[in-house]
Amino acid sequence: MPASSLLARPFVRGAIGVALFLAAGEAIGRMGLVSREDLPPTSEVLRTLWQMVTVEGFGSDVLITTGNWLLGLAVAIAVGVPVGLLLGSVPILNSASRLAIDFLRPIPSVALIPLAILVFGTGTDMRVFIMVFAAIWPILFNTIYGLMEVDPLAKETARSFGAGRLRVALTVSLPSAAPFIMTGIRLAATIALILEITAELLGGGGAGGIGKVINVATSGFGRMDVVLAATLVAGVIGLLANIVLEYVSRRGFAWAHTGAPS
Repeated sequence: MPASSLLARPFVRGAIGVALFLAAGEAIGRMGLVSREDLPPTSEVLRTLWQMVTVEGFGSDVLITTGNWLLGLAVAIAVGVPVGLLLGSVPILNSASRLAIDFLRPIPSVALIPLAILVFGTGTDMRVFIMVFAAIWPILFNTIYGLMEVDPLAKETARSFGAGRLRVALTVSLPSAAPFIMTGIRLAATIALILEITAELLGGGGAGGIGKVINVATSGFGRMDVVLAATLVAGVIGLLANIVLEYVSRRGFAWAHTGAPS
């Protein structure tokens, strides 16, 4: 395959960008432009990560973070999609709830962590609550906006065959809005992961997780190599999630991506 064709692929360009970023971190750390205690070289971070995974049991913290994140995202989807379908299908409910939604949406989720700790403690319940509060909005609004794009003729045709409001919503509106909903889920996945790690970091880390590792490394030991290694793993999790969701979106809703760049 010609080099020009290979470089035209987004994945290859992205991989080159990541490699250059890691190489820059290595160069800055080796040249002494920044203290190695503050910014250790990439090779040192990778060695620390290998030790964390093979010796120190960091894998269990990664599993805790990943499990809680998937649970929080699933709850956000389970709540956001049905509520979005309801509000998008019933204009009077949409209008009645608009003020409450506009009030709640700008509230920073991080600001709710102390309250969530008082109510739920520092375990999974608190983390799921924070994730759902932050991640539900892109799912909710993308569902509503997706319903607005549904062809009215398709809904009228379904009604002419005797379909009720619920059946029209499930058989016509939901499939048509599915690409919008998937976009909302992709955005929500990133938001939920950020809030999961933030909740672990600020919530004391009693239940473990990547945020707990970062908290311990910064509060007592000043180990920036550990912090960067844990951060690198979080980035990989988010990257893999985005790749999977994008693949599902393109395979499941190929008709919505016609003409889009591959």
